Amino acid sequence: MKVRTVEEMRSLAAQFAREVMPQDRHATLVALSGDLGAGKTTFAQAVAKALGVEEDVTSPTFVIEKIYKLSGQKFDRLVHIDAYRLESPHEIEVLGFKELLRDPKNLILLEWPERVAGLLPEDAVKVRFDITGEERTISINGEEKDGTGS
Repeated sequence: MKVRTVEEMRSLAAQFAREVMPQDRHATLVALSGDLGAGKTTFAQAVAKALGVEEDVTSPTFVIEKIYKLSGQKFDRLVHIDAYRLESPHEIEVLGFKELLRDPKNLILLEWPERVAGLLPEDAVKVRFDITGEERTISINGEEKDGTGS
């Protein structure tokens, strides 16, 4: 569906945070795809806020990965990864990616998943952001969503 404002994006992300559930055998991985400026980081920031993260959540473009401890949530940790600067999947492996994936209490938000596609679990949640003018079309696992709760 179409998202026209930052507030609609935040509303959609908060709804997503309420609905996403932990996996039984491994971390829940959310692959955030789209062009630069499409809304991936804004979405990640809003998910973090909805899960109770109080510190500023910024894109981890230069540090690659940031981990936020959660309390009173269905997940223990929110892991925000930006793979934009990675040149091979091996670069994320040395950051302990496989270990992070093993823990069902981790929610991993991965920007630029195409850079490490071979390492992603088959059941990763795929969120796609497409830009048309001032609008964003957001689809989750191929189904369009909007910021109005529908």
